[in-house]
Amino acid sequence: MNIPDFGIAAVERDTGLSKDVLRVWERRYGFPAPCRDANGERSYPAEQVERLRLIKRLMDQGHRPGKLIATATEELSGLAGRSLVPRAAGENGEVEQLGALLALIKQRDGAAYQQAMQQRLARQGLQRFVQDSVAPLTRRVGEAWEDGSFEIFDEHLFTELTKRLLRQAIATLPVGRSRPRILLTSVPDEQHVLGLLMAEALFALEGADCIPLGAQMPLLEIGRAASAHRTDIVALSFSVAFPQRQIAVLLQQLRMVLPPEAALWAGGAGIQRLVKLDGVDLLPTFDMALAALADWRAAHP
Repeated sequence: MNIPDFGIAAVERDTGLSKDVLRVWERRYGFPAPCRDANGERSYPAEQVERLRLIKRLMDQGHRPGKLIATATEELSGLAGRSLVPRAAGENGEVEQLGALLALIKQRDGAAYQQAMQQRLARQGLQRFVQDSVAPLTRRVGEAWEDGSFEIFDEHLFTELTKRLLRQAIATLPVGRSRPRILLTSVPDEQHVLGLLMAEALFALEGADCIPLGAQMPLLEIGRAASAHRTDIVALSFSVAFPQRQIAVLLQQLRMVLPPEAALWAGGAGIQRLVKLDGVDLLPTFDMALAALADWRAAHP
């Protein structure tokens, strides 16, 4: 017996995934991959709908959609049969606090969000604030946007308010005068700058000479800027929203136009599944970036 395909409205009802999320995933990940019916409307085979059900169930358990979509269906079924390891009480409390901060954004209470974040900054200090507050919040906002529980304008409000906090904090630091000299920017079409600001804050705390150029610099201009500033390191950030298939090619192209003595570092959630590239240091975590900074200094006394 032939099982009929499902229209997008039926898939939305059956899986709990909104039409917008289904379209975003189709564009970004290549899944789901609907056919088109006689009227040109999306039509989803039953096996894809079943896979979407599994993915939604695992998302509700805390897994990230991007990783799930890249996982074989058999592995998804195995994951769904296992419960997540319970969090420790302290971790649960921190998760709840971060959730409360995101709730302020969803309630459109920017003033309360800023006040709460300023209190966390004062309590944690800048390094812990970046690593234990801003980084996990940014990750959770990305996940919420992917699964459709965060509006685009909510994500923009979070980003702008958090950028303001980080820039204010960076402005209070002494100007770095010691090597390395680090140029921070992003490639064309990578508009997300929170990763760059977090990296700048951590590097500046270590006394590095940071040169922030903002987002979306043409590759040739990055090369020219690296030469003009006698840069030791060019640091790029790639968000999870940037098309991953383009990253390796862009990094290889940039490597070719940089001075040979300049190191090229790439960080952010977008590079987590990249394989090693010649002439590029892949640093998906801030701990790895700080370790790379210490290694660079040890090699350049």
